[in-house]
Amino acid sequence: MTSPTGSRPNPRLSLTWRVIALSSLLLLGLVLLFSWLGHANLTRQFEEIRLQHLERQAGEIHLALERSEESLRQLASMVASAQRLGPSLEAAQSSGIDEAIAPQWPTLQLEAGIDEILVFDAAGRQRAEWGEGQEASERSALAWVRQVMAAEMPLTTLRCYADCRQYAVVPVLVEGRSVGTVILSRSLADVTRQVHQVSGSDVALLVVGAANSQPPSDERRIEEWNGHLVALTRQDSHLPLLDEAASQASLDELIAAPLRFQAGGRDIELSTIRMDRDSDRRSTGYFLLSSDISAQISAIRDNTRTLILVGLGGWLAAELLLLAILLSPMARLRRISSVLPALARGGFAQARTAIPHRTYRLPDEIDILEDSTLELARQLETLESEVTARGEQLGERVEELARERDFISSLLDTARVFIVTQDANGRITLVNDYALAMMATREDILLERLFEDVFAPTASEPSTEFLRQDERPLRIPDGQVRTIAWYHAPLPAGSSGDAGRISVGLDITDRKAAESRLTWLAERDPLTELYNRRYFQEALQTTLARGGKGAVLMMDLDQFKDVNELSGHQAGDQLLRRVARVLNEELGHRGVIARLGGDEFALLLEGADGEQASRVAKQVNHVLGALDFNIGERRHRVDASTGIALFPAHGSSATDLMASADMAMYKAKASSAQRWHLLATVASAKDELQARVYWVERVHRALEEDAFELMVQPIMRLEDRDVRHFEVLLRMRDEDGSMVLPGHFIPVAERSGQIVAVDRWVLHHTLKVLSKVQQRGISLAVNLSGQSLHDEGLKQYLADELAASGADPNYLILEVTETAAVTDFSTARGVLQAMRDLGCRTALDDFGVGFSSFHYLGQLPVDYIKIDGSFIRSLPISADSRVIVRAIADIAAGFGKQAIAEFVEQEALLPILQSYGIAYGQGFHLGRPKPVSDVLGIDLTRNS
Repeated sequence: MTSPTGSRPNPRLSLTWRVIALSSLLLLGLVLLFSWLGHANLTRQFEEIRLQHLERQAGEIHLALERSEESLRQLASMVASAQRLGPSLEAAQSSGIDEAIAPQWPTLQLEAGIDEILVFDAAGRQRAEWGEGQEASERSALAWVRQVMAAEMPLTTLRCYADCRQYAVVPVLVEGRSVGTVILSRSLADVTRQVHQVSGSDVALLVVGAANSQPPSDERRIEEWNGHLVALTRQDSHLPLLDEAASQASLDELIAAPLRFQAGGRDIELSTIRMDRDSDRRSTGYFLLSSDISAQISAIRDNTRTLILVGLGGWLAAELLLLAILLSPMARLRRISSVLPALARGGFAQARTAIPHRTYRLPDEIDILEDSTLELARQLETLESEVTARGEQLGERVEELARERDFISSLLDTARVFIVTQDANGRITLVNDYALAMMATREDILLERLFEDVFAPTASEPSTEFLRQDERPLRIPDGQVRTIAWYHAPLPAGSSGDAGRISVGLDITDRKAAESRLTWLAERDPLTELYNRRYFQEALQTTLARGGKGAVLMMDLDQFKDVNELSGHQAGDQLLRRVARVLNEELGHRGVIARLGGDEFALLLEGADGEQASRVAKQVNHVLGALDFNIGERRHRVDASTGIALFPAHGSSATDLMASADMAMYKAKASSAQRWHLLATVASAKDELQARVYWVERVHRALEEDAFELMVQPIMRLEDRDVRHFEVLLRMRDEDGSMVLPGHFIPVAERSGQIVAVDRWVLHHTLKVLSKVQQRGISLAVNLSGQSLHDEGLKQYLADELAASGADPNYLILEVTETAAVTDFSTARGVLQAMRDLGCRTALDDFGVGFSSFHYLGQLPVDYIKIDGSFIRSLPISADSRVIVRAIADIAAGFGKQAIAEFVEQEALLPILQSYGIAYGQGFHLGRPKPVSDVLGIDLTRNS
């Protein structure tokens, strides 16, 4: 047969065989599906059974451990109740202890499996020992002894080191009093055997940890798990299985799920049970349970194989039956198929003629097909109308796409960011309206231009095609230079295969300005806008490192305290700003000017000699003397005392030079001839030696004669104005009975190394006060010097003083300054953590002066931070101070620490501090320093 065009017909596959093929695929798929479902169901049931089995094994192991633990505690109680043990311990008679326990030792060792007996007296000293102890267990035993002696309750625990042992610690009671403790220990060998007998699985006991001291060559050591098998059943067959398992899975994976693997033609399941009751995490014990599951796995495979074979047999029978059914109807279908090509060519009438219309009493599907063919001829005539309707629907869809395109275009144009698309060569293909408006240009001017030409990067940061984001300057028509942060992302490749990219630019000019402002604040004093102490010391150290020469001038305003007391601190702050402005205008070109804090200023003159520095000091006196400062009807005279130190003559480090200049400044204050003093090398050394010897002797005598006196200043809780917290301050009693402020003797004590003894004196007397007032809920805060952070005996001294005084450490707060903490961060963190381990609370004093400690705050173990008073005093008038204090309060709250505001000297500060969430305040407005006896009603002289 040839086709109507005269060509040979294409080979075709009979519909009969197509049906057979498709049905075969369907049936085969169903066979595989049901086989897979059957296999999955069997596997799931097996998994559930194994999980239940593992849970039972875990329960049996924990039950065995509990039973063993209870029996060990009973044995320990029996030993502790020996007739002569209690009196012998109380009398510290070693012979009596030995006679009380020695007869029981063989029985306990042989029948109960006891490995070790330890006896401790009430002071925690070991008095007797039997058996072999576990390695490195002394510190744990002492901790258990202290715990049992404190609670007078038995203690049982599990400890794994080189092996795993259970320990029982019980008190030895005499007439209801604990006079000592008894510790019994035994290994888990019996528990291992019980687990093997009950579970039917091979059992191994593994100890893992850095403390495991077994040599790597030991056949029982498993390096992959960093552990040692201290006990296992059937070692010859079990040990190779564990080695194989260690090479396939880690312990963490075994704990999460059992491991199944094949070994020696067998299917093995290995599960792990961790002994969570181990009280020492340096080593950890695990029970390893190995089970042979070959029979169960084989049964699952056989059942799955049977399901597949039955399914294949059913498929073959079904296909043969289907073939028999289809042979006759397919012949009729072939007749119909010979008519359909004419119908496809539009011969509708020809199709109706070829297939006569018949009426069937019981029509089958082929009869229906003939009728459907005739109906098809009629329906094709209406196809054109349907095609027209489809065309109309397509037009509507095109309109919808146009609307979506317009929406996207509107979105790009209204977005307040730069949006630029580029082709594969980096040429601009689209620019949104915002970018065009900012650049005041047209789109046709930018199209096809290189992106790098329009938005050029800085010379210091050349662009690369792989950069995902960068920052580039953009000069806009009004002359401003804006900083644009660009984010680049690839676009999908088009039909040509070339991928472009989209670049989104965000104007970050304002953010950059804010960052510059924060950098300025880190280096500047917010009140006067001069450089701060931190910047000045860094600048001085840098100059010294270059080997330069010059002078340091330190200035202190005279009678500044009178301004604060007579006209208020706001007037004092106003005076400081005027002095800073005058100094900067007159001397800013000469060198670095800084405010060191309070009313102290400093000037760094590079390359200046003594004569030039003296002229500058005279100029300072002149310009400040000409400064009129009037507050209301009161006029204040502005004078300053200036100390001059030359480098390197008076010091080779910033600290030494600042100290020399400070000493010269005090000499200038003491001089009535002039208000400045140039420190001469010989004279300064002699004067300094005399002053140091005098004050060193005064401090030494005060320590020997208890000539110091404690003062306390309240720290008020702002929420309810309640005071349960005081800061301890130190004063020295002079020969005439007056009080010497710490500024006279503390610097000398720090330089002479006496400050550690002074700190200990303060701690000793503070704890005596605390023991008398702690029942009233009062806490006392003590400042520790930077040198005490390096006092290796401080922790032990404080522990001994706490024990001797009976003071509760929770009511003692130890403060260190921010400068000391950040200067030696690791040491400060260790000391603060040691203090907290004793139960004390800690605080960070003078926080925020350098803006350097925000990074370390989260790592320092402190409970309170005290915000430096220079920020608090200027809160009502300085926006910068308000920003800084609010930031410190928020950061403190974020780290879970409470904030204390220093220098609260006016009522107007309280609502501001409370709005920032600051819990406590300290300052003259809330309470001045007063003697302990006046505030707390404690007279230390009667018990000293």
